[in-house]
Amino acid sequence: MPRFALKIEYDGRPFCGWQRQLDLATVQGTVEAAVRKLDPDCTGIQGAGRTDAGVHATGQVAHVDLVRDWEPFRLTEALNFHIKPSPVAILAVARVDDDFHARFSAVERRYLFRVVSRRAPMTFDKGMAWRVPHVLDAEAMQKAADYLLGQHDFTTFRSSLCQAASPVKTLDELRVEVVPRDFGTEYHFHVRARSFLHNQVRSFIGTLERVGAGAWPPEQVRAALEAKDRAACGPVSPPHGLYLAAVKYPQDPFSQK
Repeated sequence: MPRFALKIEYDGRPFCGWQRQLDLATVQGTVEAAVRKLDPDCTGIQGAGRTDAGVHATGQVAHVDLVRDWEPFRLTEALNFHIKPSPVAILAVARVDDDFHARFSAVERRYLFRVVSRRAPMTFDKGMAWRVPHVLDAEAMQKAADYLLGQHDFTTFRSSLCQAASPVKTLDELRVEVVPRDFGTEYHFHVRARSFLHNQVRSFIGTLERVGAGAWPPEQVRAALEAKDRAACGPVSPPHGLYLAAVKYPQDPFSQK
């Protein structure tokens, strides 16, 4: 059976996360329903990573095996037709080798977290970024973020529900970018690693926000990391500022698309 890679974008607000759940709206379930309009016997799709309820994606990747050897453009169009009106889009489709696996072949995942500092309520960006009413100190947050780079035991920043075999991960990037706005300031947190623990990114951002607000000194983040204790973590940020931005592979399946 021919295998296809799908690049997927979605607004996570209406969904109970990526992973299919009985009688609940999920992104995986929505895409699978569209796939089965084309191939009723399809066993399902496999995603590169699970996202929680309310989390968005601009570069999720999944793979699917189909009976028919579709031309990628026509498959993209057909899937998007059947996905409507859900806020999910298939950005690209690529024919891939049978050994390609959206999750296990991935060598890097990139996340973006958006925080907007402004007093006024959000209108257009409501549910798409985390609004805080106070200015944040980007330099202090970056200093704190640098303590987290490299290979560490991230037990402090790991959900108690995390099912990963080990809390040891290697964080390759945690960069704070300041994006001026007409009213307020937006902060982009760029996070990059091969893989992540459950709630790891949201735990990072919630903790760094406390540093930016002046409630924590940057050095407290290092102490929290070294404590290897979930109780030492700052508050976990809400999900709606988080985006799965990209998944990288040894060879980009979409490079010619």
